[in-house]
Amino acid sequence: MANLNPINLTTGQTEYFKGVGKIRFEGPESDNPMAYRYYDEHKLVGGKTMREHLKFAVAYWHSLCGTGGDPFGPGTKAFPWLQAGDPVQQAKDKMDAAFELITKLGLPYFCFHDFDLIAEGDSLAENEKRLQTIGAYAKEKMAASGVQLLWGTANLFSHPRYMNGAATNPDFAVVTHAGAQVKMALDLTIELGGENYVFWGGREGYQSLLNTDMKRELAHMARFLHLAKDYARQQGFKGTFFIEPKPMEPSKHQYDFDSATVIGFLREYDLLDDFKLNVEVNHATLALHSFQHELQVAANAGALGSIDANRGDYQNGWDTDQFPNNILEITEAMLVILESGGLQGGGINFDAKTRRNSTDLDDLFHAHIGGIDVFARALLAADAILSKSAYRQMRRERYASFDSGDGQAFESGKLQLTDLARIAGRNGEPEIRSGKQELFENLVNRYV
Repeated sequence: MANLNPINLTTGQTEYFKGVGKIRFEGPESDNPMAYRYYDEHKLVGGKTMREHLKFAVAYWHSLCGTGGDPFGPGTKAFPWLQAGDPVQQAKDKMDAAFELITKLGLPYFCFHDFDLIAEGDSLAENEKRLQTIGAYAKEKMAASGVQLLWGTANLFSHPRYMNGAATNPDFAVVTHAGAQVKMALDLTIELGGENYVFWGGREGYQSLLNTDMKRELAHMARFLHLAKDYARQQGFKGTFFIEPKPMEPSKHQYDFDSATVIGFLREYDLLDDFKLNVEVNHATLALHSFQHELQVAANAGALGSIDANRGDYQNGWDTDQFPNNILEITEAMLVILESGGLQGGGINFDAKTRRNSTDLDDLFHAHIGGIDVFARALLAADAILSKSAYRQMRRERYASFDSGDGQAFESGKLQLTDLARIAGRNGEPEIRSGKQELFENLVNRYV
């Protein structure tokens, strides 16, 4: 493949993605697989650049750490940055590869779990030392490249100690360990200027209610989140905390089941002022919702914070985390995002992994380029639908009966149930009014 203006690497640093230069916008007619056809980061859409609207981030865990293993076989990808035996050297090699990938893609952000950055040690003290070491190296890479941290988080689900949960674990000793780990992850996120912090409760749930005190576990989770929030604020953290909904897998039932469940939890435990939602496509479909439904529920509560961009496989009932490629699905999502005023604090991180049999290093570029272009194309389509079509007016007309007279009085709280009965008696049988669903669908398809 052609070398397209490669970035300058630090003297002596290995170039992992040889032959790949800076990925540039070439327009829809380009046949270059290493170019953007729709993502022009400087293009103005509705008064903001594409870069500002979308705030793309590379996800460290899948792109730099995921070697393709699954329950039926080991990894298939021999990433050269994972070969060093020393954990610090391996972490630095991995970070070199990460920043080469990010800067060649021309993206503004990355995000991570604590032990994506460096292997976990055998004690809390060793973990803190390792995180501080790789954090110092990350600061150098960020200063040299201009890449920023969208959010950090702690992996509170992989280690065997968390098999019964972290914040919701019935053993207080495990809860304290989770607290120590979150403190270190928050410290690192703050040190790196992270704009947000995410909680994903991968083990915060249950396998059986027979051995679970659900009420007590939910109260413990809320107390834990309050402690984390208070600590971060005391350290000067001004960003937003995100909760990421998911219904199940690895747990049978996770407490952050879907957007509505999370919002109810945040309201009940007085956390909604500091927490918003990080909504994932594949998690939405696992909860038997559409992605746009989950976004709209979050937006309705003023809690639409960020996105994990991926997709599931409609023939598989688990979290396949494929790169997004469904332009219609993402256009409908962008309609929700634009109408709600955009994401609040977060961006779009590619919580997606190349397939197990996609083993070449350039597959990481093809996957990200495709996902980025899908969102850029969807942004253009959604903006055109909202600004040039009759979409908004058509929808307003469905609710026109609430804009004046008795309907307006109902919306403003001026009617009693007896008033509704009286008005119904006066008006008689309502007229059948079509929802015009096919007309709306056709309108959207004209712009996709």
